[in-house]
Amino acid sequence: MLVFKFGGASVKDSKGVENLLNIVKKFSDNLVIVVSALGKTTNALEEILKLSFEETDKCINKFEILKSYHSNIINDLFPDKNNTIYSEIENEFKKLYNVLFEEKYDSFDLKYDQLVPFGEIFSTTIVSAFLNSQQLSNKWIDIRKVLITDDTYREAKIDMELTKVKVDDSFNFKNDKIYLTQGFIGGSKKGFVTTLGREGSDYTAAVLANLLNAEKVIVWKDVEGVLNADPQYFIETEKLNKISYQEAVELAYFGAKVIHPKMLKPLHNKNIPLYVRSFINPDGPGTEIDCFKQYDQDLPIFVLKKDQMLISLFPKDLSFVMEDELSKIFKYLSEHRIKVNLIQNSAISFSLCIDNANSKAKQLIERFKEDYKVLYNDQLELLTIRHYSDDAINKVTKGRKIYIEQRSRHTAHFVIR
Repeated sequence: MLVFKFGGASVKDSKGVENLLNIVKKFSDNLVIVVSALGKTTNALEEILKLSFEETDKCINKFEILKSYHSNIINDLFPDKNNTIYSEIENEFKKLYNVLFEEKYDSFDLKYDQLVPFGEIFSTTIVSAFLNSQQLSNKWIDIRKVLITDDTYREAKIDMELTKVKVDDSFNFKNDKIYLTQGFIGGSKKGFVTTLGREGSDYTAAVLANLLNAEKVIVWKDVEGVLNADPQYFIETEKLNKISYQEAVELAYFGAKVIHPKMLKPLHNKNIPLYVRSFINPDGPGTEIDCFKQYDQDLPIFVLKKDQMLISLFPKDLSFVMEDELSKIFKYLSEHRIKVNLIQNSAISFSLCIDNANSKAKQLIERFKEDYKVLYNDQLELLTIRHYSDDAINKVTKGRKIYIEQRSRHTAHFVIR
């Protein structure tokens, strides 16, 4: 049994959905297909949600644009206007409208999780119906009723025991060979929809593979595999043919976009190999991530995280930064649900590099100011180089201002502007 995951870029238009069909037709195995929202739908829904609090007219306009985008894809894929897909998607957009303007929620995060997952419902409903219309029989699974989570909205944690029971019942392969479902979303024990964190569809695929003891997972991307650098930021890149789980964890943690950080543990626990392959060139070998003992390509690997903030804390009385102070600092970080990307400390200072993607960073700084003198720099970048050499470092840091530099046996980090 195989698990496939198709991201939004692979199904951004009708040709992408048709390409998904052509890829799936080449496999005869039992199959679970996890599909993300079409194209940039998640971004659009996040913008619609924000506008619903501020500018109703703009919100409705964006809503209609998103509806037209999906309608155009349906029109291309289903020439028979009597196909039930038209009414099904219309009904889902009515539900979305109700969440936007009719229903009341206690918090922004709760409303986010009731609204943004519609992207996955739209996409999987369309893709499943199209595959069935092309005689590729599949069963659509509502993962909101299968993947059971707590109620930590926007970063829900999966109850693996409860989910295992639901998964075994829903994906039993008794009457169906292909199952198609959503990534990124689940359902809480209280009956609300939850999300697993941004780009969480990869994690969904890994959890299903773990619980179903899949032979392997294939993530279909718009690149030939895992590259040694993001071609968006680096001119010269090369494909990594195979890397270990450990190597992949390092890359994912420091921001490699091609691999979701949470994806690897469920696969490693069951020794399930992960393949990253191209939906543009589906016959290419891609990259294999497995229990390899060592990295053997002799290539430096570059990972760049943009929009970083460097915060430096100093005790107001020049006292040492001891264990009790560190405990307090990490308590504040936990309260604001902020992940630290890099740490550096001295006797009387403590510096940390974090993502500066939302208002949480500024809230954290205000909290720190109650106990410390605080300095910070924003609009920085965190550059990580695995298997570095002096030439590799000089090549990418030349002419850049370096705020922090750290080196270990295999990894070098630079906070730079």
